[in-house]
Amino acid sequence: MAFAVLLAAGNSSRFGSDKLRLMMPEGMPLWRKSFDALRTHRLVSGVGVVCPKGGESDFRSSDADFVIAGGETRKESSLLGVAATPTDTDVVLVHDAARPFADAALIERVIRSATENGAAVPVLPVHDTVGRGGEWVEESLDREGLFRTQTPQGARREWLLDALSKAAHATDEASALKAAGYPVKVEAGSEENIKVTVRSDIRETRSVITVTGFGYDIHRFSDDPARPLLLGGVHFPGSMGLEGHSDADVVLHAVADALLGTCGLGDIGQLYPDTDPAWHNADSLVFLREAARLVSSKGGTLAAIDITVLAETPKLGEGREQIRAILSKEVGVAQSNINVKATTMEGLGAIGRGEGIAAMAVATVIRPLSHFEV
Repeated sequence: MAFAVLLAAGNSSRFGSDKLRLMMPEGMPLWRKSFDALRTHRLVSGVGVVCPKGGESDFRSSDADFVIAGGETRKESSLLGVAATPTDTDVVLVHDAARPFADAALIERVIRSATENGAAVPVLPVHDTVGRGGEWVEESLDREGLFRTQTPQGARREWLLDALSKAAHATDEASALKAAGYPVKVEAGSEENIKVTVRSDIRETRSVITVTGFGYDIHRFSDDPARPLLLGGVHFPGSMGLEGHSDADVVLHAVADALLGTCGLGDIGQLYPDTDPAWHNADSLVFLREAARLVSSKGGTLAAIDITVLAETPKLGEGREQIRAILSKEVGVAQSNINVKATTMEGLGAIGRGEGIAAMAVATVIRPLSHFEV
């Protein structure tokens, strides 16, 4: 078991505002996600927080074992935090609150290694060419043996107290320990375990999510014998048309609503109300194109569409492939990722009695997700 110290005493000067208060998708501030990663770990017996002077009350809402004010430097804050841990603690972990993505496996690697070896630090290899200089390049350094250190870093409590007390300046626990003559075991870090230091770091945390939207539409058959039947933008001659303010294309309406649903954009009834004469007999491809444009404006990429048409008549036949081709062209997704199915209602309900046609659609969209709201 280990006791953890969360360092949250920095002033975020390079970030430009209090980065630790950035909200995560889970509805918690950044520092709290870092705290919970430690608090919920099975090998962590307790967690203390080192915070800015005067800010203790902001962190006491957590179930931290202690909340204390930090020092002027990271080294001072780390020393204060380690000193505040229970005296019978074997291994102490020190973790930056600005690293909210330390996973359980990483934390366990460091704890086990520190328990076995006395001290451990997670690292990542250096892939870029590293140089030294000012306005001009003075030299390029050999990357062999170089690495980037991360947190949490762990060590025996008495080692940390001794090393941090002796260090005049140390940017992390590993450097203080090494300077004091203590061996530090290197363990594999995690590329996901970034530290938020400047605003550009937020862009590095962007990932994608797959979201699904559902659409449904139903229209009764029209009494107007001259009204055409359009399904998915395809004309079905010889079939009764559907009653509606626009062209009543239930397939395109369902697909458009499914697209809007992937980004929380409402439905076509809100965007194109049937009380607006501008949309009387309108081509529903207009609605579809606008829905696709709105999804794109949110950074979404349409990945797939699945459609089910519920009708006693007509049979889709070759129209099925025509619908796929039109949708592929209009929304920019591969035809192979568009599926069109049809089924009857076996004589049940209004559709089964041949009173109209309904359509259901599911749209799958890939959207970028920032870990933070700023």
